[in-house]
Amino acid sequence: MSYHEDRAAWFEGQGLWQHIPEADWRDWTWQLQHRLTTAAQLEQYMTLTPEEKAGCEFASHKLSLAITPYFFNLIDRDDPDCPIRKQVIPRAGEMQLSAEEMLDSLGEDEHSPVPGLVHRYPDRVLFLVTDRCAAYCRYCTRSRLVSNAQHYDFHPSYEKSLEYIAAHPEVRDVLISGGDPLLLSDNKLDHLLGRLRAIPHVEFIRIGSRIPVFLPQRITPALCEVFRKHGPIWMSIHVNHPKEATRELKDACERLSFAGVPLGNQSVLLRGINDDADVMKALVHRLLRMRVRPYYIYQMDLITGGAHFKADVRQGIEIIRALRGHTTGYAVPQYVIDAPGGGGKVPINPEYLEKITDEEVIFRNYEGRRFSYPLKSTPVPDATSADIARPVGGGLER
Repeated sequence: MSYHEDRAAWFEGQGLWQHIPEADWRDWTWQLQHRLTTAAQLEQYMTLTPEEKAGCEFASHKLSLAITPYFFNLIDRDDPDCPIRKQVIPRAGEMQLSAEEMLDSLGEDEHSPVPGLVHRYPDRVLFLVTDRCAAYCRYCTRSRLVSNAQHYDFHPSYEKSLEYIAAHPEVRDVLISGGDPLLLSDNKLDHLLGRLRAIPHVEFIRIGSRIPVFLPQRITPALCEVFRKHGPIWMSIHVNHPKEATRELKDACERLSFAGVPLGNQSVLLRGINDDADVMKALVHRLLRMRVRPYYIYQMDLITGGAHFKADVRQGIEIIRALRGHTTGYAVPQYVIDAPGGGGKVPINPEYLEKITDEEVIFRNYEGRRFSYPLKSTPVPDATSADIARPVGGGLER
């Protein structure tokens, strides 16, 4: 697989919904109300493969089907291997369980002191505020609870969660997630962010959301004012493929940035979708042009029915090797495995370090060239600082 970016090809427009008034199309509530949620609706616009039909029939037992009209426009309806199509249209592979998979692959439930709150790291908590999303990623880490297709009966308790955070002064960082927190109303988000800002030891508030990607219409001036009021609110969005980086997403990211929201991106490495250096390089370059810093590439979590998405970790390492030194450091995300069972994120990097002794560090650069960094200091007899303070090449620019 390869991907050659056309710098002018930033998708924009109403696509299959040209007959809809523009005001409706730009209304995020209209987009939600007109999501495609059944195989019959999909088949009005495309021919499903047998694997997709089987997956759609099974979706109500695992993770609901929902795609916004905006995001559906990005699907190549003539290509069963379209990277957008694979992410949101169920396939029969979801019905196949593997022995290595887990319902709660990150051990969140065992680190949940109150419903909807996960306290796994010492100084931060994950605050799950909803089980709903604008559209559903078929590889979702929280497919056990998101959309309630598996009858998880998720009922977050805002008050108990806020009380827990207030009672634990070691918590300085709160990540609001779900489901997708940007489906909450402006008033509810305003109230929630205000309550968190009122807790003296909470220094850092983050939101994890795929709403800008699935539903950029949601990023309204009113919502941006909520973020400006309580800022800085940091946000991690979730873009996996350069085809998702549309003009509408770019505009939404600019609105967020101008409201003082620092943006990062978290991708999931997915087989046949983005497990390719050319695709990932095109993606990270587009992200920077949208004011978004590539943050993480995740090895896919061991969710039930997810084996058909699992990419080879060695390919993830090669992608990092293809980026490091070959593009700006701002464009190089950290490749991580979120350790199964709740061990936290572990960086997975190419082997640059060769050896460490008391004398020196031996390592290789992105080209494979070998270098030594001395750890000892050897005084030069009778030399002054003026004698040795001469430029030896290079500067601070790296």
